[in-house]
Amino acid sequence: MGLGMDKRFNTIAGWAFAGGIAAIGFSILSSSYFHADQNERPEKMGYAIAGVAAEAGAGAPAGPEPIANRLAQADAAKGEATFGKCKACHTIDQGAPNGIGPNLYGVVGEAMATGRGGFAFSDALKGKGGKWDFANLDEWLTSPKKFADGTKMSFAGLADPMDRANVIAYLNSKGSNLPLPAPEAAAAAAPAADASAEASEAP
Repeated sequence: MGLGMDKRFNTIAGWAFAGGIAAIGFSILSSSYFHADQNERPEKMGYAIAGVAAEAGAGAPAGPEPIANRLAQADAAKGEATFGKCKACHTIDQGAPNGIGPNLYGVVGEAMATGRGGFAFSDALKGKGGKWDFANLDEWLTSPKKFADGTKMSFAGLADPMDRANVIAYLNSKGSNLPLPAPEAAAAAAPAADASAEASEAP
């Protein structure tokens, strides 16, 4: 009876020992395969996590093109269609009355918060100063509330940069007709390192 139990115990112990050896082997193989023993960042991360901002220089989307460049490609007819969102508050034909917002005929290039048939502009917009040039109109149409905190205008803005350029081109065609700014040259790429210079400095 005792001898049989000893054999059974030895058998169980042997299997347990063999299982432990196998587990250690699998652990070594898996760590080698998946580089678990390395502290280096993977060349390419596996999954993008929604809501987490991309790291600088890691393919983050660039901002919109300068307004001058977008105006060179703008389509006033498309701008007129987009301006349909504004017609609940604004008129744009010459001599048309103000609505909830001012009439916008000839507004491009005009001093902010002035004229417009005596329209009652908000103090926030009166305090901005400057003119409705192309850059200011682009910023205003992006987010009126950010441009002039306290403005009475409730419109959220136009997120699409080309929609804004198209609307500005349309506004300019209605009584302003200012010359469009010259497009800006693309930023030059950073010069590559001089390989020969590096080679000459090598020990």
